[in-house]
Amino acid sequence: MIGLVVNPVAGVGGPAGLAGSDGADVQRLALARGARSRVQERAVLALTTLAERHPGLVVATAAGAMGADAVRAAGLVPRVVAPAPGVERNETEAEDTSRAVAALAADGVDLILVVGGDGTLRDAVAGLDVAENPSGAGTDVGRHADMRMPAVLGVPAGVKMYSPVFAVSPRAAGAIAADWIDLGGLPTDEREVLDIDEAAMRRARVDPTLYGMLRVPYRSGRTQARKAPTPVTEAAAVEAAARGAVARMFPGVRYLLGPGGTTAEIARQLGVEGSPLGVDVVLDGTVVVCGASEQELLAAIDQGPAQAVVTVIGGQGFLLGRGNQQLSAAVLRALGDDPLLVVAPEQKLIDLHGRPLLVDTGDPELDARLAGHVRIVTGAGTSSLYAVSAPELTP
Repeated sequence: MIGLVVNPVAGVGGPAGLAGSDGADVQRLALARGARSRVQERAVLALTTLAERHPGLVVATAAGAMGADAVRAAGLVPRVVAPAPGVERNETEAEDTSRAVAALAADGVDLILVVGGDGTLRDAVAGLDVAENPSGAGTDVGRHADMRMPAVLGVPAGVKMYSPVFAVSPRAAGAIAADWIDLGGLPTDEREVLDIDEAAMRRARVDPTLYGMLRVPYRSGRTQARKAPTPVTEAAAVEAAARGAVARMFPGVRYLLGPGGTTAEIARQLGVEGSPLGVDVVLDGTVVVCGASEQELLAAIDQGPAQAVVTVIGGQGFLLGRGNQQLSAAVLRALGDDPLLVVAPEQKLIDLHGRPLLVDTGDPELDARLAGHVRIVTGAGTSSLYAVSAPELTP
């Protein structure tokens, strides 16, 4: 039996430039800035892929926006085994996700698809703890001690997705779930669930904490790798790559500096100070918008030539769709035919062992346009052509 839990507010803080979506205050601020969560669309996309191979499948899930709505929208049949009190008050909380996961585990589900980001998967870990130790959790969720906990697969729909528990895209998640049914299970790995304190993250303190382990179905190229930090010993390589990018910048162009250590070094060399983990608009050595939202980026692009400056997430290989959702499909389309200036030290590319870079904007047509090869500035006078893949196009 496949199960589904959706965090209805996952990802809403990304386009708003808030570095996450944790907490009701942050969610309200994101909505006030014109952002919206795309979590339902991504949940339906995963389930539609599953439905193509298993039409009419019954999916165990939570009520309403926490699962049943998406199951119906994909043409599948929901079997509601978990309430969703947060939906009734139009504001879900972490405990709602944990309770839903615990209920699915107690119901005997083999594989749970959890739609959200790192924080949502952290709540899933807590839910499995409740299911495994019901007496200590003070709940009425029951499960036999000799029953194995279900496997869990993250469907990427949040802002922070550094944990290696996610499929590379919603369609990949749906395909893995279909394989799970066809083969009666898949090989699984015990993988870490990492999360970052968002308040500290907004102050540029990025210290991931391990919150537990999940049994995750593994498919080569379909399951996401863990984010790898840039080693201190690579500081000189980062400095050289940033110098190469700065040399390619032109007067009168608005550069949208994305998050990351390499882009932070670019800002340092330009002599500007922006938001360490946001997207800043820099024009002729001046920050004109700090920590811009999607709407602010679109307004900046309307004022003249612009280009986004992005780097590679170490270990994962993502260019777009992980931590920089302000650079949305609408923003990238507005940037025109040459939207990206990509910069990364060469070692990050070597560490991918030939795996392509990934783009996941949520717009398959745009992802297809960005796929192929991209030129990456790797040093003061060096660059490399590297393959780019759109995982949404190939489940």
